[in-house]
Amino acid sequence: MSGDAPTLIEVAIEPKSRGDEARLSAALAVIASEDATLTVSSDRESGQTIVKGTSEGHLDRTFDRLLREFKVDVSFGAPHVAYREALIRAVEIDHTYKKIFGQQPVGGVQINNGSLGGGQFARVRLLFEPLPRGSGYTFSNAVVDGTVPSQFIPGVEKGLDASRENGVLAGFPVIDFKATLLDGAYHDLDSNILTFEIAARVAFRQLKPRNVVVLLEPIMCLETATPDEFLGPVIGDINSRRGQIRSVEVRDAMQMIVADVPLAALFGFERKLASLTGNLAKATMTFSRYAEVPRSLPDDDPPRFPPAIGMRA
Repeated sequence: MSGDAPTLIEVAIEPKSRGDEARLSAALAVIASEDATLTVSSDRESGQTIVKGTSEGHLDRTFDRLLREFKVDVSFGAPHVAYREALIRAVEIDHTYKKIFGQQPVGGVQINNGSLGGGQFARVRLLFEPLPRGSGYTFSNAVVDGTVPSQFIPGVEKGLDASRENGVLAGFPVIDFKATLLDGAYHDLDSNILTFEIAARVAFRQLKPRNVVVLLEPIMCLETATPDEFLGPVIGDINSRRGQIRSVEVRDAMQMIVADVPLAALFGFERKLASLTGNLAKATMTFSRYAEVPRSLPDDDPPRFPPAIGMRA
């Protein structure tokens, strides 16, 4: 897989032997420093170590290296695909954040008349627009009349930055969109950078009920070289994995199958290929693109990447 491929698979790991946490951390730091496609982080909820890589084989090689070179054996949870989320159309969100201290909500909504300075207040009007794949994220401030003072704008940016990393559908980052602050309002005493951060976070969450965000999955370009006698079974297996065959041609006396296949459907493919062909076929996969998860799937809204409570040896 190419070095500029995104991290596509993530796994929670822990050392099998108690007391090896420090050695594991040090070993992963060394490996990550030598492998730009490997990312190591800590899950904020579980505290577990999360390792992200470009493929199932990439992570397998990393774990093998931990044992072989650093003598650290690990248990790991089931691998999870690193999905993404994206907007499908532009939408404008106008949200007012109000809170008054020492007063109960009226009708489920906090009331603040803005006169006493005893609470929190911020209003943001944001325009969210999808961008072409690969464009990344941009923020623009279009406020020109001071309705949101300049010192509060970083709060809006911070709120959006945090929210887009956590997603709105399934906890995956939202990619390739532009957020523009169009307008807002503030209170001399009740507004600050934090209130605008909170207002931006809540406004972002309101994208979900507007049904403007979809889940994206990584699509891999799968190239499989197989002897002619196994061509039918191999193509059948690829089709069963939601694969779309691009081409089949003879190359070096082998049948070369080129297909687009969702990464989520490729777990265990290499083992199945070996079983179908008696280890005579070979496959390579490279990242192609992100595409919307088909809505017809039985589970088209996968859960947020969970802590790997049940670890595997």
